Amino acid sequence: MTQDYLGRIGNLIRDARKHRGLTQQQLADLLGTSQSAVNRIERGHQNLSLEMLARIGSALDSEIVALGAGGPTHLRVTGPTTLSGTIDVKSSKNAGVALLCASLLNKGRTTLRKVARIEEVNRLLEVLDSIGVQTRWLNDNNDLEIVPPAHLDLANIDEDAARRTRSIIMFLGPLLHREDVFDLPYAGGCNLGDRTVQPHMAALRPFGLDVKATEGSYHAQVNRTIEPGRPIVLTERGDTVTENALMAAALHPGTTVIRNASSNYMVQDLCFYLQRLGVRVDGIGSTTLTVTGLETIDVDVDYAPSEDPIEAMSLLAAAIVTKSEITIRRVPIEFLEIELATLEEMGFDYSRSEEYVAENGATRLVDLTTKKSDLKAPLDKIHPMPFPGLNIDNLPFFAVIAAVAEGQTLLHDWVYENRAIYLTELTKLGAQVKLLDPHRVLVEGPTRWSGTEIVCPPALRPAVVILLAMLASKGTSVLRSTYVIHRGYEDLAERLNTLGANIVTFRDI
Repeated sequence: MTQDYLGRIGNLIRDARKHRGLTQQQLADLLGTSQSAVNRIERGHQNLSLEMLARIGSALDSEIVALGAGGPTHLRVTGPTTLSGTIDVKSSKNAGVALLCASLLNKGRTTLRKVARIEEVNRLLEVLDSIGVQTRWLNDNNDLEIVPPAHLDLANIDEDAARRTRSIIMFLGPLLHREDVFDLPYAGGCNLGDRTVQPHMAALRPFGLDVKATEGSYHAQVNRTIEPGRPIVLTERGDTVTENALMAAALHPGTTVIRNASSNYMVQDLCFYLQRLGVRVDGIGSTTLTVTGLETIDVDVDYAPSEDPIEAMSLLAAAIVTKSEITIRRVPIEFLEIELATLEEMGFDYSRSEEYVAENGATRLVDLTTKKSDLKAPLDKIHPMPFPGLNIDNLPFFAVIAAVAEGQTLLHDWVYENRAIYLTELTKLGAQVKLLDPHRVLVEGPTRWSGTEIVCPPALRPAVVILLAMLASKGTSVLRSTYVIHRGYEDLAERLNTLGANIVTFRDI
């Protein structure tokens, strides 16, 4: 138990040090100690006095240990901002959470490279730890080691952590091979309307899974005599639905065909990981996946998920809205081609490097350098489509981009029942965003942004869109209760600050 809380304190100290841009040696010099002592502290291998904690907190200008419960975090943004410099795109959040779930397929050790240290990942790690999976961060590069036990302790599952992540539903595919009967708490996550779990049930029923939802939990039973007798046809081309079907097929010792499969970036990363496990997956990048599974998987595997196209789009939008010239490195170009083509039609000017390959050995990357551009509204509406169309998660960024373009832009967010509603919060900063119905907004620009105080909406991408608009807003803005942003982005405010933004994280006293 002592080791556990020392490890948590060590993580806090390491994160605070990295936020300040200090090396372990530089922090050691400030504390009058050795680099090896700082290394032991950050790894949770050093007992700490309250005096030492206070000294570390003072050196890092960070409250390491607070008295009483910490309240929600808020962001104070001073603008308008012009960004400059270079920034690398971090690894994919959605691939990271899928791979954490998929690690349950493997009896051996999985090492994932450069995993996004976000709240969604933290919640999943809490769930995995609670059921007996050994997880540990290996270094400052965010490499993560996962070792499942021989038998999972599902009776001890951390229900609070599970309810705070929508990704918990992706435990169904791996667990149906490990347990005949099991319960999972209801999934949580973003408030995006009535996204049903029924497609998951339909995709997994051919593997003998029967799920009943009662009293806040999914009650699952598996009939081992039922196996897929024909191709599984997904009724919607959903990412997590496809991933669940893939994971179920991976431990089915036969050939499973999945039609109308998503071919999005996180699905491709999952396919590449399954191939490392020895599973044969044909059709990667298409809507028909053919999986030849294994009776059992017990291998030590090392895998690096590719970079996040949604984060890349966030950084692009930040540059466009602030009329800034920045270089964004390690952009997964094949998952942003429609977005960039749309932006080019609107008058966006940029340059790009030659393509190179991500560490997963497959995904194509480029470096993009943005130019100051005067945008005009597109002639047609902007709407998302399953890959290779404009990414559903990237649509909200076009609201803030359209707000700086000349003319009227119609955005059609047909997937979610109420995400478009949150985009109207941009009006509080001076934008003209008119809600036509729960799925469509009309944005008229250009906008003269003016700072104000806004409570963070409960949906991740609209929350980030408001933060980006605040960068361009005159004066001081406050974005309150930003937990939802931390669910999907690692150190976003701090990283924008490295490009010249003026964003301060604070809590109410």
